[in-house]
Amino acid sequence: MSEIRAIGISRSDDEGVEALPHNIEAEQQLLGAILTNNDIYDRIASVIDERHFFDPVHARIYEVAAARIAKNALASPVTLKAFLEDDPGLKELGGPSYLARLAGSAISSFAARDYAQMIHDLAIRRALIGLGRDISAKAARVAVESEPKEQIVEAEQALYKLGEAGQSGQGFQSFLKAVTDAVNMANAAYQRDGGLAGISTGLVDLDKKLGGLHKSDLLILAGRPSMGKTSLATNIAFNIAKTYRRGRRPDGSEGAVGGGVVGFFSLEMSAEQLAARILSEAAEVPSEQIRRGDMTEGEFRRFVEAAKALEACPLFIDDTPALPISQLAARARRLKREHGLDVLIVDYLQLVRPATAKDSRVNEVSEITQGLKAIAKELDIPVVALSQLSRQVESREDKRPQLSDLRESGSIEQDADVVMFVFREEYYKEREKPGDHDLEAMAKWQEEMERLHGRAEVIIGKQRHGPIGTVELSFEGRFTRFGNLAKAWQQGAGEF
Repeated sequence: MSEIRAIGISRSDDEGVEALPHNIEAEQQLLGAILTNNDIYDRIASVIDERHFFDPVHARIYEVAAARIAKNALASPVTLKAFLEDDPGLKELGGPSYLARLAGSAISSFAARDYAQMIHDLAIRRALIGLGRDISAKAARVAVESEPKEQIVEAEQALYKLGEAGQSGQGFQSFLKAVTDAVNMANAAYQRDGGLAGISTGLVDLDKKLGGLHKSDLLILAGRPSMGKTSLATNIAFNIAKTYRRGRRPDGSEGAVGGGVVGFFSLEMSAEQLAARILSEAAEVPSEQIRRGDMTEGEFRRFVEAAKALEACPLFIDDTPALPISQLAARARRLKREHGLDVLIVDYLQLVRPATAKDSRVNEVSEITQGLKAIAKELDIPVVALSQLSRQVESREDKRPQLSDLRESGSIEQDADVVMFVFREEYYKEREKPGDHDLEAMAKWQEEMERLHGRAEVIIGKQRHGPIGTVELSFEGRFTRFGNLAKAWQQGAGEF
């Protein structure tokens, strides 16, 4: 491989076509600077890695140098010679003496970051050109199974990945990097109030059980109608959005350091209905009174004040019905790109459409749950998806739901990291009211109703990284609000 001196786009002599944008001199001088002063590596490590180098030999030199520096060992032309002297690409450039020539052409340390940024930007341009060619080739190939709409979604997904990560594909990563990420996450949890690794739901006991909502997790929140699935989801969304604070994270990046930006796909209710529920909770005015406009002057004032306070909440609602999973993913990517996105909520799973019609409903739901899990991993956010339960719950004496009650349960149960059920025994007990003539049964029923009034359970039926069990919450039906339940020993202290 002969040395190429080129900046930007050059012509390839033998092929007569435009070569990809690159700058060999910048790569040589930056590598030379690192080999003469290893401290420079710390300044540029966050900007580039070996994948950004155009010349594969330069990529290997950088990789070996970075590995040695990470071990606090010297990376110089002499120390790297032992690792690279048998490299066939280096032999073509003159062997180990090329390393000495690199050191001779080193730039001054203050310019290193600018050179690294230039190499990074040229790598992105090359990736964009490759992506453009792929899109063009796919569009030119007219095939029945490849619809133009699907190609647009695929192209948008690939562009999003490139924009977020600065590379078209991550591929394998070393175990060292994975371990470092795990230690950083544990450190962030240790330093955070309450010791949560994930985003707080605002419900203390639920946070303790889950450790917050974890990035890249798919959480299923299931229940029968009238149990309060949507209410709990809107409560969690509101709690996260109202505590949003932006700042510098422990890893040095900018983003949410408290709460988060929430995206809410409401496929069942309109955005106005959802907003009314959230306002009902915030203003403590019953939602049916808000709908009818039947409010006292004090209640209306509270309602308006709550609306003003919530104006700045980073809660985004999309109420488009029957969205295909591919469109849902594309809109989530767009939201993250434009406004940021820390938590995504989908209400509810069975109303999402598969990208293509399948031969059975089980296969369709499987595609949807796999798609939601893929969104969680790709955008690195928790995805909370609501789900309906089958009617077989109603036929049992004990109405508490279990994993087998999930509709098309196989795929949902398999793909989810956490499965939770909302259960309010009060709802069922209310419908068992005995006749007025049976005084003994009536007294027993009233006693049971008093015990169950204002209580709800979230049953954690599956948790991939933690314990299962039941969390008790308070429930105020008038405001459709779930809250922390005061324990008996807390009553005197007034802790909630």
